[in-house]
Amino acid sequence: MPEWKGLVPLTRSHCERITIHVRGVLFSDTLAKEKATMSEKVLPQIFKYVDQNVQVYKDLLKEAVAIKSVSSDIQYRDECVRMVHWMQNKLKSVGARTDLHDVGYQKIDGKDVKLPPVLVGVLGSDTKKNTICVYGHLDVQPALFSDGWISEPFELQERDGKLYGRGSTDDKGPVLGWLHAINAYKGVGEELPVNLKFVFECMEESGSEGLDELLMEKLKPNGFFDDVDYVCISDNYWLAMADLIYLMSQLVDKDGKILITDIYKSVAPLNEDEKQLYTDIDFDPEAYKCSIGAHKLAHNGVKEQLLMHRWRYPSLSLHGIEGAAFQPGAKTVIPGKVIGKFSIRIVPNQEPEEVEKLVFEYINKKWAERGSPNRMQITAQSGRAWTEDPNHPHYQAAARATRLIYQTEPDMSREGGSIPVTITLQEASGRNVLLLPMGAGDDMAHSQNEKLNTRNYIEGIKLFAAYLYEVGKLEK
Repeated sequence: MPEWKGLVPLTRSHCERITIHVRGVLFSDTLAKEKATMSEKVLPQIFKYVDQNVQVYKDLLKEAVAIKSVSSDIQYRDECVRMVHWMQNKLKSVGARTDLHDVGYQKIDGKDVKLPPVLVGVLGSDTKKNTICVYGHLDVQPALFSDGWISEPFELQERDGKLYGRGSTDDKGPVLGWLHAINAYKGVGEELPVNLKFVFECMEESGSEGLDELLMEKLKPNGFFDDVDYVCISDNYWLAMADLIYLMSQLVDKDGKILITDIYKSVAPLNEDEKQLYTDIDFDPEAYKCSIGAHKLAHNGVKEQLLMHRWRYPSLSLHGIEGAAFQPGAKTVIPGKVIGKFSIRIVPNQEPEEVEKLVFEYINKKWAERGSPNRMQITAQSGRAWTEDPNHPHYQAAARATRLIYQTEPDMSREGGSIPVTITLQEASGRNVLLLPMGAGDDMAHSQNEKLNTRNYIEGIKLFAAYLYEVGKLEK
């Protein structure tokens, strides 16, 4: 059996004699040996190149984090546009053809505000190679030092092997990871094993406004997805304050159970095969509790229950109140209008329209019971739940790359994150969509002190490079 020079030995399934026909030409185990030899030579060179350029990667992430591309705040709209142009220049530097697509306007406080352009790129057009469409986002959540950050959120700081900064893990670090992986192939004099297409937006944290229309009404009809084989994603109300607090308190209990009537009715039932998955997954509740700074976990800290409520059941999060006094010091201001914000992460078998109807009926019922003289209005913005087949060859290619880099068997997990464009990309391309992570579960992506472990950043670049190599081996 050939050796991988200290990495991962070739599996038996790759070493068995094979005979396949491609375009009328006979190939045998000679081809398998040639590919194995190539990987023995190329990947270790790429990994060495990555290790030699760690500081370059940190410096680029520092540049990206410094751009305050907060999509939800109009005062940072120019920064969002600057972020898109910054990334466009980086893609051009590795040889990609790029275009900026106008996606129109959004209404903010009754005014039409221009949306940031969507960056679309193409790198390579070899018809003998597989083509991957990579999606990422360049915008970030709001962040203020006064929110409880240890350091300025838009100044990347490294402490204890962690890179702290808004957008470091969600999603600027992973987006840059693709750029670094491409540069690593170029740096060792090897051509990319696949063609790449890119869709990078700067409105994901605000509902990806304008993106669905671009994908379905412009890019798809114009043939952008015709040669794509795989897709990879690296991630109110008017009323008085007392009334708002009352309504928000009626949405979820202390254990995270949603109180909205019939909200769980359409959730797919748990079968024994799926139940076993949660038992087998390597997850330490005590370590998780420490990592998030909690004193006690919900569901009595039972691993399977924690994972199921995080991954397979809908969850409700309360996000904040707009219009209330929040500055330091005593305040006696009574606001005339406040807006409460919450979200529900829906799961497969739940439809957005169905959930919206249940939410509206429940809140209106509670409002009627309240008997308040104030006015109340509900609005909603929704997206569909999504899941994918982890046994697909695309996922197995990513699993092989993960084993190579991290020397462990990857868990195929479900997650409660919201990436609105996932289903649209699946429908536009008609291809398998993979979510390939770089960050860790404790990165605090939307919270204070967001970080990306330095190890995850550097090993994640290697993972992306290995993933490109593995997909390059899949049958065209």
